[in-house]
Amino acid sequence: MTLTEPVIIGALSPSRAGDFMTCPLLYRFRVIDQLPEKPSPAAVRGTMVHAVLERLYDLPAPRRSVQAAMELLEPQWQRLLAEDPQYAQMFADEAEQAEWLTQARGMLERYFTLEDPTRLEPAERELYVEAVLDGGLMLRGYVDRLDVAPTGEVRVVDYKTGSAPGPDFEAKALFQMKFYALVLWRLRGRVPRLLQLVYLGGQGEVLRYAPDEADLLATERKVMALWTAIERSLESGEWRARRSRLCDWCDHQALCPEFGGTPPPVPDRRPGDTVRGHRRSATDEL
Repeated sequence: MTLTEPVIIGALSPSRAGDFMTCPLLYRFRVIDQLPEKPSPAAVRGTMVHAVLERLYDLPAPRRSVQAAMELLEPQWQRLLAEDPQYAQMFADEAEQAEWLTQARGMLERYFTLEDPTRLEPAERELYVEAVLDGGLMLRGYVDRLDVAPTGEVRVVDYKTGSAPGPDFEAKALFQMKFYALVLWRLRGRVPRLLQLVYLGGQGEVLRYAPDEADLLATERKVMALWTAIERSLESGEWRARRSRLCDWCDHQALCPEFGGTPPPVPDRRPGDTVRGHRRSATDEL
């Protein structure tokens, strides 16, 4: 019997699913139009802090110290600048950049109050995962860290450089983690034992959740419902703008009807056109 790859109807990552739930028009601008966006200092700082924490675990356990993390920070900032020199234009002056770096150092120091990296040996870091659901929808994303116990139990860890959400917003934060857990379950046949969000902003906090199969089946239904809504917009050409507090940080206000703008004609492009060309960037989940 000849095995063939499933027909992929499209792809979703947690960040793009979040875009559509926040504002369908934002999803369209990012995925269909693929409009450029100015680099955000907060997002770039998150990318840099993630890179430091990833590389911290390259060191032998006894050397994973606050000082070692600080020594990794500047090289990672220089690497990002070499990859995209426009990052240097995010700041009004050197003092603003220095304050931005100071905030990053504070996040790294806070990390050591939440976990002890000398006692951890991650199985995977910055792991790209993808799985195709029965209907042909590909789910994909980057897992910051995967810890595997000797018994085989899996803990999925994600670093967040913002502050921990209030109780009313915890479900939204956990959706991303359940999304990853669903992908890992479909890939490996085992539900992760624990989902862990490590918040490095504010006072620092760790949010933990133990999923079960019912959770992940519900997440799968939600993701499929989201895709159905996306396909409906693809067919109709209607991408509704949804005003929220996040509009203050949106680069596309000039094209948004909520702010008196007019979106450009919808290009002839589907979300699955570049399924395998995804690369994590500063606009992905941090």
